[in-house]
Formats: sequence, C-alpha cells, structure tokens
Amino acid sequence: MKLGILSRAPRSYSTQRLRAAALDRDVDVGVYDTLRFAIDLSRDDPAITYRGRDTTGIDAILPRIGASITFYGLSVVRQFQAMQAYTPNTADGIANSRDKLRSMQILSRHEIDIPATTFVRERTDIRPAISRVGGAPVIIKTLEGTQGIGVILAPDLKVAEAVIETLQASNQNVLIQRFVSESRGSDIRALVVGDRVVAAMRRSAAGDEFRSNVHRGGTTEAVELSPELREVALRSAQTLGLTVAGVDMLESDDGPLVMEVNSTPGLQGIEQATGLDVAGAIMDHIVTNVAFPDLDVRQRLGEATGYGVAEIHVDEGSPIDGITLGESGLRDRDITVLVVEGGDGVAPNPKPDRVLNAGDRLLCFGKLAAMRTLAPVRRARRRRVEKLPSDPLPD
Repeated sequence: MKLGILSRAPRSYSTQRLRAAALDRDVDVGVYDTLRFAIDLSRDDPAITYRGRDTTGIDAILPRIGASITFYGLSVVRQFQAMQAYTPNTADGIANSRDKLRSMQILSRHEIDIPATTFVRERTDIRPAISRVGGAPVIIKTLEGTQGIGVILAPDLKVAEAVIETLQASNQNVLIQRFVSESRGSDIRALVVGDRVVAAMRRSAAGDEFRSNVHRGGTTEAVELSPELREVALRSAQTLGLTVAGVDMLESDDGPLVMEVNSTPGLQGIEQATGLDVAGAIMDHIVTNVAFPDLDVRQRLGEATGYGVAEIHVDEGSPIDGITLGESGLRDRDITVLVVEGGDGVAPNPKPDRVLNAGDRLLCFGKLAAMRTLAPVRRARRRRVEKLPSDPLPD
C-alpha cells in the first residue's frame, strides 16, 4: 500500500506522527506539498502529477489542508478521488467543515444542537440578530479562521455593533453566536476516527482569555466522555461527511452544543493530554479501508435513472407504523431498507421481523418515485433561540 500525506508542513508534529505511524505498519508513505500537484483532466485517463512526475500507484491520501489553500487543496483531493484513491475525508466533507456557516447549517438541519447562531449583512439587522441569540455578550466569528483567530467576545451591544460593522466593511462575513457563559472558558475536543471516538480532552482557557485553544495558552486534560457527548461527536462528524475529525463541544445547561468540526485536527495537544496513539488509530483506519474508496451512488447508477438513496421518516398514522419491515411491502415497491434508526438504536441491514415505529428513520435505496409517496408532511422545526423582546433594545 502506498499513502500520500498532503501537507505543507512536513516537520510539524502531526505530519511527523502520521508518517511514523504509517512506517510502523509497513506502509509506503510520502509527504507531499499540496501546491506542487498539477491536475490533468481527461475523460479516458484522469491524472495528477507531482513536481512533473507521475503519481500512479498512490492507493490512499490523507489530506492535511490549511485554510489558506482550501480551494486548490480541495481540487487536488477531488482529483485523487476521481482516480479511485481512498481518502478518510472527502473534498465535500472538508468543504462542509471549513465554512463555518455551511457547517452550522448542516448540523442544525440534522437536529444537532449548536449555540444559538445568526448571520446577517444589513446594519439594521444587527441588533435584532443579537437579541435572537440571547443578547450581549455575544461571540462574533469570521467564517474562516483556525486556532481561535477571528473569534471575538463582544461584552455589550455597542461593542458588538462596532466590531461587526468594521469586519463587514472589510468584506468579512461574520456569524453572531450566543456566549455560553456556563461553559466557563472550557470546551471538549473529541477526536473521531471512523465510527468511534478514539480520544477526548477538556481544554480550558488561561487567565482572562475566553478562547480555550492550546495555541492561545489553554491547558488540556484527558476526559472520559459521557454517552451523550460521544454520540453527538460521532453524529457531527458523520453528518458533515468526515471520518477523521476533531469535534469541539461546549457543555451547556441544556446539554452539549457543537461549536466546530475540524477536518484537519492537530494531534499534539490531544496525544500529550491523553497519552493515546491517535496517529496510529488514524493509520489503522486508512489501512483497513483502503480497498473501499468513497462511493458516489449517483455516479455509479449510469442508465438506472429514477433510483437513488433517500431517508424515510415513520410518522404516527403512517401506513408502515406499527408493522414489521417484511409486512411493510417496501421491497415489493422496489425499496430496500439499508438502515433503521430509532428508539431501539441503529439496525444496519434490518431483518424482516424488525417492527417499524413512529419516530424511526429509514435509510433506503430504491425507486425515488415510490419513496416520495412515503414522505411525511413537512413539519415545523423546533428552534432554540429566545423570543424577540416586545420593547426596542436600549442603547
């Protein structure tokens, strides 16, 4: 097996640890500067060269793409995917996590709790937006930034308005987010690899600093995650399309809130805090999965038009509520149920005697027209933000 680590920092702790873990497993590994690749597009033979040399034979890649080269880095990852190289994080997954607004939209759409967040552009919308997230103090975040850069705590309304207007005037898009004071300057970083959390640590801010990032002087300690925190971390990574990710969560009075999902998590802090071989876990995952590259069903269907993957929700009163999968008649309608998720947990490849209940979600492959007939009436979604005050906000 030949592995390429895409990194512009070959001497960094994370890159060196990943390379060493690969060598320990007899993997032929190389570290490649992402910007030195050239992409050759061809219908018959897509290719990618490195410093003018052919890269044929790379079985898997591990992207370690910095924010400053996101566009080009994603293009390189997509090309390797087109050449059937395995990658634990696809270009789409990395893109989802790299855009803070996009990631928040995806997580909230899949009912993963986040701090109350809003995004506005007009000056007149700023005050109502701050009110919707609970009022000052508020967190202001630029859409791109790492290691705590671009994250500002605005203590009052006037400061918040001034900061947002200044950033927007310099063509920066910003998020306005509730300040979760009960977290007391600490958060949880869970390192997800595949379908498990391999390590977790609590990061605590130093002194008067509200950001807990290690690069900002924060301290770390190993932590044992509760089942709820573990589930939220796994669902967050999977929802964004990542199999290697650092999930940052706040412990609020209402339960865990996902703050950010990082597709290129640093390894030094969490390995030193926990004493665990996180790099080795990542490498084991790649070695195990290299024979199964990411599969886009839509690209493989070819002439089989009208088929696809969809999620069916079982509502009360639904024709399939309260009966077994075998009795549901789904297979007769050209619908194959791949996974059932509900109160009884997750059942992959469910048996015909599995009883379907209201609240279950079925991941299905089959005829789209047939699956559409089972789509429930769209329901109003719950919101976790405070009501707007009836009186104008004070100056």
